[in-house]
Amino acid sequence: MKHPWKSRDNRPLQSSLTIDFLLFNCMLLMLVLVVYLFVQKDITQVLRDRMTPDPDLSVEAGAYRDELGQGPESKRLLRSGGWLELLDSGKQVIRVVGDKQDDTLAYDENSLYQGLENRSDQPYYYSITSLNEDSGAAWLLLKIPRDVIKVSINNELLVAYLNHSVFFYVFLVSGLVLLLIFVYSYWVSRRIKKPLRVLNQGMNRMMEGHYNTRITLYAETEFLRIGNSFNYMADVIEKTTEEKRQAEKSKQRLMVDLSHDLKTPITSIQGYAQALIEGRVTDPKRQTKYLNYIYTKSVQVTKLIQHMLDLLKLDSPDFILRIERLELGGHLREIIADTYGEIEQKSFELQLQVPEEAVYARYDPELFASVINNLISNALAYNPEGTRIRVSVIPEDTEIRIEIADNGVGIPKELWSTIFDPFVRGDEARTTASGGTGLGLSIAKKNVEKMEGTLVLESREEEPSVFVIRIPK
Repeated sequence: MKHPWKSRDNRPLQSSLTIDFLLFNCMLLMLVLVVYLFVQKDITQVLRDRMTPDPDLSVEAGAYRDELGQGPESKRLLRSGGWLELLDSGKQVIRVVGDKQDDTLAYDENSLYQGLENRSDQPYYYSITSLNEDSGAAWLLLKIPRDVIKVSINNELLVAYLNHSVFFYVFLVSGLVLLLIFVYSYWVSRRIKKPLRVLNQGMNRMMEGHYNTRITLYAETEFLRIGNSFNYMADVIEKTTEEKRQAEKSKQRLMVDLSHDLKTPITSIQGYAQALIEGRVTDPKRQTKYLNYIYTKSVQVTKLIQHMLDLLKLDSPDFILRIERLELGGHLREIIADTYGEIEQKSFELQLQVPEEAVYARYDPELFASVINNLISNALAYNPEGTRIRVSVIPEDTEIRIEIADNGVGIPKELWSTIFDPFVRGDEARTTASGGTGLGLSIAKKNVEKMEGTLVLESREEEPSVFVIRIPK
């Protein structure tokens, strides 16, 4: 289930820890404020922190709002040397109650705020309050000479008025701070520990052989990168393991098929050779027939072994690929010329369609020749006389397409998915008169893929078998 707080996803870990620390400080300030309010509430009475010559003298302008010089409060103020000033909305003095001792007739915002700070170096004590509109003034300003008023706080009284000892408050604050630190530490460690636990579980499953394991993290950027790297590594390991398993399976099947394909002709060779050695065949024609059969089977065995060596050579790490950008049309004509005698001998019709202009492509000449020879040999081996073979070169935007097609018997659709696998023949028979090894198409496909190209089988209306080669320009 995804973490409900999504804002931490894709965020740097440093930012998350910084925000956590700021939240911790905010919580600490709130804790201090709560303790302060608790202490304020715990004080049994309000301390009297302002001492004046007249204990009954009020130093708050609001106490004189209703009297304006006519009541007992105003008389005490005037006796102390203080006075009242009525100000309009623009802070202009429009009336004075008492004996004004300074020359100020107007105030601006800064001077008024400075006076209300009541610093110890000020000549007068200030207090201000607002008036209703009926009085004709907006503000009432109180001024008292500073030498007749003193502001002080008695710390001993503060302690005396507390319901608990100072040790109690120190213990309370210390305990709450420690609790807050513990909660913060747990919060931060859980944020780091949770994705690490998911990663550890994933690694343990990989060590147990579950290579399909993938992990999903909802955490900061650094952990997401580690998670993506883990999933990529798991993909590579799973793919490599599956390829290795398939290679082992293919290798085992290859060995079984090779043993079968070698055993059949060798057994025949041994049988006919033994019959000749023991003199059981006296007719010269039959002897010639047996010898021809022995020769044909030995050629088949040799071809099979050569094809196996070609397959092993392609998979060998020592195989050297020599890809160059060469003119393909002339090279293809040379390859076809080398095989034309066999094509003519089997009464096949050849259609060669190569552009007159130069056609360049990137390929290995030896591998390319092997591919063309294999495809033409297959067409000759599995089709009847009179079959038409078409070899075409078609330039495209980024590739060169070579098509080798015939209008022969075609390949059954059920074999299309495995036709490029080793030991698969178009006629589904292992012991055909054609003597095919079933490795030609497999070798051709590997050769094309080595050249970074593709080899696929297609079908057209008049050409049931069309092998399409694509190699880069």
